[in-house]
Amino acid sequence: MKALVALILLVQLPIHKAVPAAPPAPLGCDDPESEAAAEVAVNYINGHSHHGYKFALNRIEDIRVVPQGPNNDIIFLELDLLETTCPILSPTPLANCSVRSFAEHAVEGDCDVKLQKVDGVLSVLASKCHSHADSSEDILKVCPDCPLLARMNDTEVLETVSAALNDYNSKTTDSYLRLLEIGRAKIQYHPGHVVVAEFAVGATNCSAQEAKANVGACQLLPEDQSNFGFCTAVMVKAPSQDLQVDCQLYGHQPGVTYAHPGQDTSAGLAPSAVGVTNHNLGLFHNNPVASESSSSEMFRSMLPAKPVAKRAVAEAAQHDKVPRPVGFVPPPPPCPGRIRYFDI
Repeated sequence: MKALVALILLVQLPIHKAVPAAPPAPLGCDDPESEAAAEVAVNYINGHSHHGYKFALNRIEDIRVVPQGPNNDIIFLELDLLETTCPILSPTPLANCSVRSFAEHAVEGDCDVKLQKVDGVLSVLASKCHSHADSSEDILKVCPDCPLLARMNDTEVLETVSAALNDYNSKTTDSYLRLLEIGRAKIQYHPGHVVVAEFAVGATNCSAQEAKANVGACQLLPEDQSNFGFCTAVMVKAPSQDLQVDCQLYGHQPGVTYAHPGQDTSAGLAPSAVGVTNHNLGLFHNNPVASESSSSEMFRSMLPAKPVAKRAVAEAAQHDKVPRPVGFVPPPPPCPGRIRYFDI
């Protein structure tokens, strides 16, 4: 009888189920964890870009975290970048590179990046970028007299680069320099006619004196001796005529190589750069350690990110219709993040 009573009482006891832990709050674009992921992504992008200039973070547009297991997350980032004044071959750390001002005809990069975070360590699985110069109309509204980016295969640009390199090689006692690529150029017509060009160069196995005898035999130094540099040329064509060229060689940098465009052009232009004003960041890169499925899934998974963010903002706006105390300031939406330099 006692056993039966005990069984009845046991059945009547309330059953308490374990309450699942609440999911972590979504990351905001300006959270330290988001900025840490963005820093890794930008370093990766610059490390795998082979033409033009380094890019700096301007804004985190969106971030989405997909948990994979304990201490294992997949992170999707949408980033806005801005071109800096540092050539991609320059050893200058990105932190010391200046972002080009809006009036200098800024170039913006848009990137989607997929990362993995395991036990607190971030690594990039894949990235996809493209870049574009700001519209001429936007520049002229702010600075009507500012020169605009010129096509890199413009006749005047090619003439300036050729004259500048010939002038430098005729005066140097060091290695003969060959043109690698034109980085950017601008042509000003008023008050004077001036062409400004920036271009990357590489040292060859010839001295400038030896090149005079047989320039065709001068080849870029092998990878274990390579020495890259960068030149700026200013050619004044009117009202007077003048040519100024300044070249800086970086010295040998182990592991730094120049990706040849695969097409020999006297202009030093990759096929994708002919007829355009800036090198397209144009980076589509999968990390070899990522599986094919996880890399290809990146871009499918990125698609819902923006609608989700917009819906969250709409819900927040609806929530803010609730009467608030006087002086209440609603929190900013988690994304997009702050603009570090300027908006294009």
